[in-house]
Amino acid sequence: MLGRIVFSVVVVSLMVVDIEAARPDRLFAEGEFPADSRFGASRNLRDKYHPWVVPKTLKEWNAESARVRRQLKVATGLWPAWPRGPIQAVIHSRVDRGDYTVEKVYFSSLAGHYVTGSLYRPKADRPTSKRRPGILCPHGHWPEGRFYDAGTDKAAEQLKRGAEMFEAGARYPLQARMVQLARMGCVVFHYDMVGYADSRALPHRSGFGDVGAVLRLQNLMGLQTFNSIRALDFLESLPDVDRKRIAVTGASGGGTQTFMLCALDTRPSVAFPAVMVSTGMQGGCVCENCCFLRTGINNITIAALFAPRPMALSGANDWTIDIETKGLPELKAVYGFYGKADLIDAKCYPRFGHNYNQVSRELMYSWMNRHLKLGGKEPIRERDFKPIVPGDLKVFDVEHPQPRDAMTLEQYRVFQTRLIEGQYAKLLSGARKGLKEYRRVVGSAARVLLAGTPSTGYSASGIARGKLSGGGTFETGTVTRTGLGHAIPWTLLTPAKGPGPSLVAWFDGLGKAALFDEQGKPIPAVRRLLDAGHSVLSADVYLTGELTRDGKPVTRVDTHGSFVGYTYGYNLPPLTHRIRDVLTVVSAFTTKLSAAVNGGQGGRIGVHLVGTGGAGTWVVLARAVMSRGRASRGVTIADVGGFSFSKITRRDDPMLLPGALKYGGLGGLAALAAPSVLVLGGTEGVPKSELSPLRRIYDVADGELSIKAGSISADSVAFMILGR
Repeated sequence: MLGRIVFSVVVVSLMVVDIEAARPDRLFAEGEFPADSRFGASRNLRDKYHPWVVPKTLKEWNAESARVRRQLKVATGLWPAWPRGPIQAVIHSRVDRGDYTVEKVYFSSLAGHYVTGSLYRPKADRPTSKRRPGILCPHGHWPEGRFYDAGTDKAAEQLKRGAEMFEAGARYPLQARMVQLARMGCVVFHYDMVGYADSRALPHRSGFGDVGAVLRLQNLMGLQTFNSIRALDFLESLPDVDRKRIAVTGASGGGTQTFMLCALDTRPSVAFPAVMVSTGMQGGCVCENCCFLRTGINNITIAALFAPRPMALSGANDWTIDIETKGLPELKAVYGFYGKADLIDAKCYPRFGHNYNQVSRELMYSWMNRHLKLGGKEPIRERDFKPIVPGDLKVFDVEHPQPRDAMTLEQYRVFQTRLIEGQYAKLLSGARKGLKEYRRVVGSAARVLLAGTPSTGYSASGIARGKLSGGGTFETGTVTRTGLGHAIPWTLLTPAKGPGPSLVAWFDGLGKAALFDEQGKPIPAVRRLLDAGHSVLSADVYLTGELTRDGKPVTRVDTHGSFVGYTYGYNLPPLTHRIRDVLTVVSAFTTKLSAAVNGGQGGRIGVHLVGTGGAGTWVVLARAVMSRGRASRGVTIADVGGFSFSKITRRDDPMLLPGALKYGGLGGLAALAAPSVLVLGGTEGVPKSELSPLRRIYDVADGELSIKAGSISADSVAFMILGR
């Protein structure tokens, strides 16, 4: 079953050698380790190259794009979607500039949180009922954002270098963009990022780095993405905007908002993210990063989700300098699936540093002119304008003060937690009428949190084999997911009469060595299983056994600073790696042993999953990924040792799983295993709030569930399996 869900290619090559001194509890000599890529450097946002392999066909891309969109929604905390009520905007203080006007705008994206900005509109020579294209413009990380003033010295430098033609554009480049687009006939909304200009109720670079926020997937990236969605709602609500001609353009951090919005929302028809999309640095601010956002992908992947709608990119002498040779070819390949390779383009201007200057703006104007069908005569050249003094752009003033209900950071965090809890409670209460929606929402999130990026296959290779004391044989080796360079040490114990109709996959916090005594002999419980005809499989999953430097349990991991999103936005958490290793090993040997039953005639075998010594959480969550609403042919026995996600307090805890509490904690995620038979032990000390979802879902699914406060011993494991 798992092979159909996670893997598509299976290669099992058990070329083993008989080694007299071989032991079933250890593959490598003391001081030697598996060649596992996870011992090397992890990804980080400033890597010079972030690779991504384009799918080979449109069918593969359709599957990949659907998966990536779900990943982005989960990562940003927008799965399930946040509520969106009617836009009730306040628009005031119109400034008339002859051929265009500027107005001040604010509206609530969520109750108590406000989006602010400037609305630029063209002025027609005569009244018209014709609707106009709408353009969203997120501003990026320029100082003061929408109020940006480069100053006279920087403006003079830009003029001297040929980056700008007019002093107004050189000093106020953000205003220059809005004015020109309005003059071209577009309604333009220039809105604030959180913590900039008039959006000061919440800070920009802090407030979401604590463990509580991580466990609930509360992040600035999600809030800004939602604000962009609501800004699009606002633009569509205007009576003079043509909903079929909506575009988005921003640079730097505004470029990130551009491609994120365009990846998740189908309404924009044209996009131009400037100086941001590349295979290099992926976004340096906390507002551009969050857990799970770029695991297995990069910004090119996210931008490709806009295909086949028209998108153009600009590059500069920064991390985007190679966009024409690294990034554009991949995007061309995706657009080519639709026969629309001409609708994606990129141009780099290496003589300029990080910018959205007049040279690159004019590239964008031409793109908008063509694809929004503005009818302008090309080449389009920017004209001079009279800027508005930044102080006069302020939305909130004496006559229009900031609303009294504007939330502080502390209030917003409480609001977000209540929103999350309310959404989950609704899923749980709705489960009484059927589990389809619970499995759709929580199950989809779990595949991101627990399984990560799917693999194209896996392979198992043997190292040694021999005879077991007391009867039976053993084989040892490593198994890996295709293309990842992982090497998971495994041991397979086979009864004297050969493989039976079931496999016991037993994982322990100390690794496979926990199933053997000091002489390498199977412990009594394992021996009883073998004597009863069960094959027994174990492995050293990530950061256990031979996948550690000293064989001791790992209690802390490096998260590279206080913001976990910089680490787990590019690399899977250790707990996810462990769950994936369980899935990989079990799948490989389910396939191998299924082919050996019934005299080689094949057929699926029953797989009992066991987790002890700290591995109970890994095992029960692995079963949750495998089940997909169908009962397994084996029992799952997991001792969680009193573990609860709500007890985690450290960012460097290897059991930290971003988003776990958003989806019901241990019990809410484990409930996806229903209706498979589940025995959960070691629950003393686990909060009832994390176990109640498990009971509820199993009750509705009519599954067999046993929850025990006490721990589960090895002898109890054998007793329960043999008693079935």
